[in-house]
Amino acid sequence: MSSRFHYAKFESEQDFLQAARSCRSHNLKVVEAYSPYPVHEIGEILGISRSKLPFVTLAGGTFGLGLAMFFQYWTSAVDWPINVGGKPFDSLPAFMPVAFEMLVLCAGLGTVAALFWRSRLYPGKNRKVPHPRISDDRFLLMVEVQDASLPPGFVEGLWQQHHAVEAWTRAGEVQ
Repeated sequence: MSSRFHYAKFESEQDFLQAARSCRSHNLKVVEAYSPYPVHEIGEILGISRSKLPFVTLAGGTFGLGLAMFFQYWTSAVDWPINVGGKPFDSLPAFMPVAFEMLVLCAGLGTVAALFWRSRLYPGKNRKVPHPRISDDRFLLMVEVQDASLPPGFVEGLWQQHHAVEAWTRAGEVQ
């Protein structure tokens, strides 16, 4: 079954949020919500779960810390031990600056890589913008309708009820 995507532009944040709430209450799938500034309520209205990015950061930092500690221990105590004044080969305080820097480096690079991978951002990607002036000064909701049991003008009536400035429908893939 092919999907239909309904788009609606709103002038005010209140109409935008009320339309999103109404879509959720009628079990319509809100695919995307665009706004000219961050609207913090939209995440919980759409049921967006918390990001898993902090766990990626933790994993990257742990990997960097472990790699730095292993490499420093291996080079100073296993591969090339040098006895300097009877000091121990595996001096933990001496390893801390490099270990901390590797922790920060791997955590940062891992987070950026995961963000790009999760967002599907890569060089040369063609962007799909539903409207040329998206997020300039208006709000836009994009709703996917797969249910054929809905009355023909149901979504359009929903948009009119919430004072949509402009509304249109496209069939096929997300644009």
